[in-house]
Amino acid sequence: MKKQKRNSVLEAVDINNEIILYNDDVNTFDHVIDTLIAVCNHTAEQAEQCAILVHYKGKCTVKTGSFDELKPQCTQLLEAGLSAEIV
Repeated sequence: MKKQKRNSVLEAVDINNEIILYNDDVNTFDHVIDTLIAVCNHTAEQAEQCAILVHYKGKCTVKTGSFDELKPQCTQLLEAGLSAEIV
């Protein structure tokens, strides 16, 4: 019984990671939107809303999930020249 409870707690913690995208003075809205669509599987509207939030608020959560799921996506965002981290 304890093991099941422990696993469910670990699973809850495991999916509690976020990719945070930060504003910069380098990338265009179009580049950010296109990258979010390609890397994070956002719809065009979702990607545009995230880009606007990043621009005006300085940052935005663009994806949630397990660290193992988010790591390659965050790497792709960084390789595309965006500022992002997993928290």
